[in-house]
Amino acid sequence: MTGGILYAVGVGPGDPELLTVKATRLIAAADVIAYHSGTKGTSIARSIVADLIPADAVEELLAYPVTVGPADHSDGYYAQIEEFYDASAARLAAHLAAGRTVVVLAEGDPLFYSSYMYLHDRLAHRFRWEVVPGVTSVSASSAAVGVPLVRHEDVLTVLPGTLPVPELARRLAGRDAVVIMKLGRTFAGVREALRQAGRLDDAVYVERASTGREVVRPVAEVDPEAVPYFSSIVVPGPGRRADSGGRAGQVDAAPAHGAPQSSDRTPAELLVIGLGPGPDRWVTPEVTDALALVDHVVGYGPYVDRVPPRPGLQRHASGNTVELDRAGLALDLALRGEKVALVSGGDAGVFGMASAAFEAVAADPAYGQVRVTVLPGVTAAQAVAARAGAPLGGDYVVLSLSDRLKSWAVIERRLRAAAEGDLVIALYNPASRSRTTQVSDARALFLEHRSPATPVVIGRDVGRPGEELVVTTLGDLDPAVVDMRCLVIIGSSGTSVTGGQVWTRRSQP
Repeated sequence: MTGGILYAVGVGPGDPELLTVKATRLIAAADVIAYHSGTKGTSIARSIVADLIPADAVEELLAYPVTVGPADHSDGYYAQIEEFYDASAARLAAHLAAGRTVVVLAEGDPLFYSSYMYLHDRLAHRFRWEVVPGVTSVSASSAAVGVPLVRHEDVLTVLPGTLPVPELARRLAGRDAVVIMKLGRTFAGVREALRQAGRLDDAVYVERASTGREVVRPVAEVDPEAVPYFSSIVVPGPGRRADSGGRAGQVDAAPAHGAPQSSDRTPAELLVIGLGPGPDRWVTPEVTDALALVDHVVGYGPYVDRVPPRPGLQRHASGNTVELDRAGLALDLALRGEKVALVSGGDAGVFGMASAAFEAVAADPAYGQVRVTVLPGVTAAQAVAARAGAPLGGDYVVLSLSDRLKSWAVIERRLRAAAEGDLVIALYNPASRSRTTQVSDARALFLEHRSPATPVVIGRDVGRPGEELVVTTLGDLDPAVVDMRCLVIIGSSGTSVTGGQVWTRRSQP
């Protein structure tokens, strides 16, 4: 590559003292200074560094032809903007080809919601370039509010306010700290999403962070008609909030872990809830009523997402394989007197969170103050069996093929006992990307005791979009078609197929 060097220089959120030393040096030495602006030609980025621009530098104002108004282009807004970026890149390319050093100013950071990125796409493959990072508005807004955004394993989520309200509410619910950008005309919708997600009371509005015109106040007190585009909303994570003056204040301390509750407080209770295998119509009325009363929902992310957001509800989602940590969080909330639901797919008592909750209670005497109440749900075995007919009509056993919590030797011994006892067996967690042999091994073991003609049912995503139900035989069962989204039912000697439906006799010889 020949020619000049393209520098993308982050100039921070507004305070000139937040410029990096490198940014200051490059701006002072530039041949060409380029910057974007709205249709009025006023550039915030330029105003931040106005005192640093050399008197002999060529200035390239890249003024957008349209921002939020109607486009003049026959093909609409996006076509007009693409042409603008093409023309802007061509202007800068001419300087670079002539060997000039070009500095493109970017408010905040050049690669974080910045207009520079579209120039980078068009120029970086043709000329030498370097990106100089800057302080983002996320950092400036957090500093203005004075709330620590993330600690330990917390996750920070940055969301654009341009998302549709339902999608924004969904992403807000159950997250740790959140920062929302791109406000202005979107503010009213963003505030509604915060309300739906139950996070409006904790949300803090920050306008023109780090500048002399900085404004910090609760989102609920902001006039939607007076919100500029360059503003943001900070939503602290659970357990932290900002006071009305915009400076951090921890929430009132919860009782120490296991501390006795006051005598006038309702006895601590944790609801452990089964949401069923997928569709809302399979959620029991008891569960629906309970979820309408709790203030916190704790669970594995995909299950928490199934609980609709509403004002006052906080959703605490976590990853897979951390069941005891999840149960501990729910119990801690219950100890504080909160109304908490710990949710599972299917039935919480069948390979679900109920046993994890009781295990956590047994491990820590402090949790003995919490009454654990389990609300049942439709299990995957029931759902698949109902779709197939009645394969669980006789004696049956339910077994997980996952060896994460027990050894394969234990699983094999239990499989053999079921096979020798001529029991129908429903197999949960049959396979995964790292477990590819268990179904084949189970099939081989059952063939030692059952006819190859024994009916087998494979249910995938039953009750959900893409549902599949396969009826085959033990001899023809192909383990390769079974994955983690499946439940497998292997029949007994009393299992038959009539008219394509699988059923097991109640009586046994």
